[in-house]
Amino acid sequence: MPSSPLSSAQAARAAVAARLQGLMQDAGLTGHELAARCGWHKSKSSRIARGKTPPSDADIRAWCAACGADDHAADLIAASRNAESMYVEWRQIHRDGMRRVHEQTVPLYQRTRSFRVYASNVMPGMLQTPGYATGLLRSITAFQGTPDDVADAVRARTQRSRVIREGDHRFALVLEETVLYYRVSDDAAMAAQLEHVLAVMGQPNVSLGIIPARARRTVWPLEAFYTFDDQQVAVETLTAEINLTAPGEIRTYLRAFSELSRSAVRGAEARALITKALAALG
Repeated sequence: MPSSPLSSAQAARAAVAARLQGLMQDAGLTGHELAARCGWHKSKSSRIARGKTPPSDADIRAWCAACGADDHAADLIAASRNAESMYVEWRQIHRDGMRRVHEQTVPLYQRTRSFRVYASNVMPGMLQTPGYATGLLRSITAFQGTPDDVADAVRARTQRSRVIREGDHRFALVLEETVLYYRVSDDAAMAAQLEHVLAVMGQPNVSLGIIPARARRTVWPLEAFYTFDDQQVAVETLTAEINLTAPGEIRTYLRAFSELSRSAVRGAEARALITKALAALG
């Protein structure tokens, strides 16, 4: 089963730091000598080599030049950028509001043919109605203390979600039953959201399963994750989005999705659970 996605991001950063430290050792330099050559404070090279401070592109170029290894710079910069993009805090992603990030991910959604989504807390974004999304994004904005562009962000999320109705895309969605009850919006919006899920279930490109709260399961509830074809997995934690692209990690998440799917009910049984949640709204 999946290890912590944060540990994967940390490992990627550590790998870059180890490669930089190896270049320094191969050049026969100490950390202080390398810092002097780069014009840095003497502690900077140590912080980079120990993975305490992520190096900038300029830092990597200077490091490689100091070690006489300029030909390694481009590869190390690419590896460092990948490591940094793996773990990005929501406050950083949403520093200018939430509209922009929705617009930036449209190309990823459009080129993905096979989505596999596991939701343990809220409805998957591509299923959300404007009313539900408004309630959810208002809560996120208030919690994170980021700029309020909720109305624009909801429009951008709705626009991005057109992939579920348009184009050649397939969706395998697995929801925990509790997701049907978490009231992130008012009762009217919740009812509209559940009715929308019932309608979407009828689409030929959508397979939706619900894991009953009392189901016997082989995989414990996990944090929500989205897989885009077999190329990328996005894991959502409270503080950050973690993007995984290593084939081994992707296979592990696909295995977890397969195991979670075995605990889910579909068709009439799933519809009965949604109808029951609707009735609970009174």
